[in-house]
Parts: sequence; structure tokens; C-alpha cells
Amino acid sequence: VQLDESGGGLVQPGGSLRLSCAASGSINTIYGMGWYRRLPDYQRELIAHIDRDGNTKYADFVKGRFTISGEPAKGAIYLQMHSLKVEDTGVYLCNGDLAPLRGVRDDDHWGLGTQVTVSS
Repeated sequence: VQLDESGGGLVQPGGSLRLSCAASGSINTIYGMGWYRRLPDYQRELIAHIDRDGNTKYADFVKGRFTISGEPAKGAIYLQMHSLKVEDTGVYLCNGDLAPLRGVRDDDHWGLGTQVTVSS
């Protein structure tokens, strides 16, 4: 199973970016996918999540600015980010809650991340 992120980059405060994540490999079922940000201590904080039924949840600090979309059941999600702030800077990781063809459901599937830098 592989999760590939794209779309990161350098943007000025107030700008926009769109991140994409694609899941591939021997996957049986995808239950949900999400975006997290890596913290300095290598923990991860939730940014946004979407399940296979289209239900979404967001971190309070991105509500009204970020929108998660896509078809997680098909392995494709996006994160549209508007009104970016300097404090949004970080490595954004794609997460998958899925069951591989040979294995059990596991929500510990991660991409390598894409860097988002907000700076003037």
C-alpha cells in the first residue's frame, strides 16, 4: 500500500494551495482518508478527515479556510487551503484507514508528506 502526496510549495500569507493524495497498491477497502501535519516532536496533528460516506471533520484552526474533498473509497482525496497563514507551515501527511487485500483494517498507513511553506 502506498500513499502519494503532491501539491505542496511556497506561498505568501493569504494565498492558496491544493494538496492531492492518491492511494495505490493491494487495497481491499478504504474506510477513510485524511490530512495530518507533522509536529516538531514527530507527532502528528489532524488537519482534516473524510470517510467513505463523505463525512468530514476538521481541526478548529482550519475551519472555514480548508476544505477536504475527494473519493476516499477510490483512494483519492484533496485539501484545498485558502487564507494560508505562516503558522500553517509544515509537512502535510496523507493518512489512510484501510484494509489491504491480505490483512486487517488498519489506520496507520501514511505517505511521506509534502512540504507547505507560508512565508512572505
